[in-house]
Amino acid sequence: MLRISHLTKTYGTKRAVDDLSLHIAPGEIYGFIGHNGAGKTTTLKACCGILPFDQGEILVDGISVAENPLECKRRIAYIPDNPDLYEFLTGYQYLNFVADVYGITKELRRQRIDHYAEAFSLTGDLSQPINTYSHGMKQKLAILSALIHQPRLLMMDEPFVGLDPSASHQLKLLMRQLCQEGSAIFFSTHVLEVAEKLCDKVAIIRGGKLVASGSMEDVKGDASLEEVFLELAEKAGA
Repeated sequence: MLRISHLTKTYGTKRAVDDLSLHIAPGEIYGFIGHNGAGKTTTLKACCGILPFDQGEILVDGISVAENPLECKRRIAYIPDNPDLYEFLTGYQYLNFVADVYGITKELRRQRIDHYAEAFSLTGDLSQPINTYSHGMKQKLAILSALIHQPRLLMMDEPFVGLDPSASHQLKLLMRQLCQEGSAIFFSTHVLEVAEKLCDKVAIIRGGKLVASGSMEDVKGDASLEEVFLELAEKAGA
């Protein structure tokens, strides 16, 4: 569903992502772990077609992000770590705007909005302007907008930040449900316990370079993911 081959992205003289390769299959939840500035957000944005890159290839469902970004974007959804929403709109207006962009029928969008809004306890707030929402409510609305066209590939940057425990639980359930239906999920997180319990596979990045990747069992072995992450970070810094 997502194939990253030898991705390299530079900012001036700094290599933010250095020859990174990852393959994510349908049905997989793939965690992306690293310190701040390691290259996680740059990688995610390049995969979404938001950032151009210097070398390598990114394919979404077999389609090149560089050569056919519009077709790729029809298949994906991206939730940044701090979503920028049109705050002068109500929640309903914003969700209908996103549904219009993806060409979702009125009946289908109504069903999905009702379903996901109820799951995230947001139904009573959708008639209110987004500028009255708390950070957590905005995060929930961003999740709803990402799910409305049922993406084949869902990419998220720190999706659990700002969510209450109930909303975090619902997001985990929905992530697993999407994958059971054949989609794939690629997300960054600092919450290693969540990644360890939720992810099928994991990649660890440091200084733009991939230092470990594979199934959760292969990467962490008999240790915890936190122990492995700290050990790899220490070795890379030595």
